[in-house]
Amino acid sequence: MNSTTINVVCYKSKKLANGENPLMIRICKDRKTKYISLGISIHPQYWNFTKNAPKNSCPNKELIQKIINDNLNKYSELLLTLKASNKDFTVSSLIENLNPVAVKKYTVLELLDIHINQLVQEDRLGYASVFKELKRALLDFNKHLNIHFSEIDVQWLKNYENYFRQRKLGGNTISIRFRCLRTLYNMAIEKGIVKYEHYPFRIYKISKLQQETIKRAIKKEDIIKIINYNTTDKNVQFAIDLFSFSYYCGGINFKDIAYLTKDSIIENKLAYYRKKTKKLIRIPIKEVAMDIIKKYEDPNNMYLFPVLSNSHKTELQRNNRLHKILAIVNIRLKRVGKELNLPIPLTTYCARHSYATTLLRAGVNIALISETLGHSDLKTTQIYLAGFDNEQIEKAMDNLL
Repeated sequence: MNSTTINVVCYKSKKLANGENPLMIRICKDRKTKYISLGISIHPQYWNFTKNAPKNSCPNKELIQKIINDNLNKYSELLLTLKASNKDFTVSSLIENLNPVAVKKYTVLELLDIHINQLVQEDRLGYASVFKELKRALLDFNKHLNIHFSEIDVQWLKNYENYFRQRKLGGNTISIRFRCLRTLYNMAIEKGIVKYEHYPFRIYKISKLQQETIKRAIKKEDIIKIINYNTTDKNVQFAIDLFSFSYYCGGINFKDIAYLTKDSIIENKLAYYRKKTKKLIRIPIKEVAMDIIKKYEDPNNMYLFPVLSNSHKTELQRNNRLHKILAIVNIRLKRVGKELNLPIPLTTYCARHSYATTLLRAGVNIALISETLGHSDLKTTQIYLAGFDNEQIEKAMDNLL
């Protein structure tokens, strides 16, 4: 059995009207070559012809690379199966074995409902609510969603943006809606529901919608004021303790605090999986943080803090409880922040941002900060980091001469 090669090429022999070339799976065996279209195209300036891969500068590189990898894996797995069973085959029979059944052309509404239901079944209720909001906004705008993804073109997106602008929504809020829609469109491409050549986000850039994020970090001296705040109100003290615990323990967010159990403490370290990214976080527990934990010890509750209890059996019950308690805690923190004349409204999330910014100002490497926060990339961490104040900039400028 002769060797068989399977790779992806930018097919230069065919040029599309937009100047792009189609990407093809190339299968070679017994001196015979077959090309199978991937249904996507790319401008040759964005293709590395030596490595047969999109360049780093290629728009939507990650999506294109995923489509390539999925198709290569599909053919490679079949090739291995045929070789393992010692079955002979031709290039044509290999392709016929993987000739896909006609893909159902789901409408936007159908795929959206399928995705929402899947998220609910996976108990990813927070993420499901984001797509429910997308569905509501799309129906308000378009009146119905019995449309195919190919109908969503650049002009359609511009009209959708204008719909939000007329309602005085901010750029970041609009950006969230568009990112969800783009995620759904990418899903449709991966499932073969729509061809990549219709992809409107190659031209329509969501990044232009985003405003600079308002920083939610406060200075170390303000953190100390919060930690040392005196109150006889147990409910206010609980809010401050949650804020302080987050700051002491790597900026752990409210939801992850709520899910901590006695098993989360291992040899004076806090170990937990982030609910959002599923990353395992291990950080030392400072004595002041342990003191906060001991304050709320309850032998009848598996959780470290009285946010959740053993009575919250389902994910929906826990999610509703978290939403309710977080709102109450933030109301109390804002009152404390106002009394202390803090520069921004105080919330539990300020502790997370302030933890990251305090470490950065102390010279800690951003990659280490990112690791303790449980972020999947450094870009997310950079959003958390408040800009250095004018005094720090002036000191840095002194080093120029």
